[in-house]
Amino acid sequence: MPNEPLIGGTGAASPVKDVTTATFMTEVVDGSFEAPVIVDFWAPWCGPCKMLAPNVEKVAGHYAGRVKMVKLNTDENPSIAGEYQVSGIPSLILYKSGQVVDRIVGYVPESAIASMIEKHLSVA
Repeated sequence: MPNEPLIGGTGAASPVKDVTTATFMTEVVDGSFEAPVIVDFWAPWCGPCKMLAPNVEKVAGHYAGRVKMVKLNTDENPSIAGEYQVSGIPSLILYKSGQVVDRIVGYVPESAIASMIEKHLSVA
């Protein structure tokens, strides 16, 4: 993966879109039948979430078109976080064919996110 900075200079929209309780089923569960979807469960007060966000953005740009990455604010959407047993944030949960197939809890480098994606892209 290239090491160029994702933020600054491009003016491009973020490759990671926000989802809510109202859009979760369509964007994540239904969307995961077309391509894997990773949800970044986060909250505005969470320091590790803020540290993880640039890594998620960069990986999302790298895998654009093959994997969809979205984020869900757990403070504003607690029912979804509860439904998927999110007990710590940040949490990255990968959905494929409507099911949770993988998760990472806590801050991780880009390479860990990419490894999780690669594992599930290689499985048809």
